[in-house]
Amino acid sequence: MNAPFRSRCPIASSLDLLGDRWTLVVIRTLMAGATSFSDLLAAPEKIATNVLADRLARLEASGLVSASARRGVGKVRKTYRLTRAGADLLPVLQALSAWGEANIPGRWRTPDWFKAARAEDLLQTELGLTDDPN
Repeated sequence: MNAPFRSRCPIASSLDLLGDRWTLVVIRTLMAGATSFSDLLAAPEKIATNVLADRLARLEASGLVSASARRGVGKVRKTYRLTRAGADLLPVLQALSAWGEANIPGRWRTPDWFKAARAEDLLQTELGLTDDPN
């Protein structure tokens, strides 16, 4: 995880890596089964293509997401997967989801599968997670 960090504080460093508007949304969408750029664009938050490309590159450089190339019609397409470090963010996202549901009126109800999921379980399923950072 090569990123310029403002301090050695683990909270500040985590925010340097994850604290922008879109990064955790991208990770959440990968946890929900998205594997392609177009899958990620279809998320209800409507991330712009340039922002999505930037976040995926940052996540890949940080070792939270791996990308593999595959042949598509007319061009090479990438398949994205969370690494173990990315999957380990599941409890953080679960806590944020529970907090948002409890404290911000009118939010969607968190899906039961997401509340009950564990990173170890997700790594063994077809939800787009992998132990291999490459």
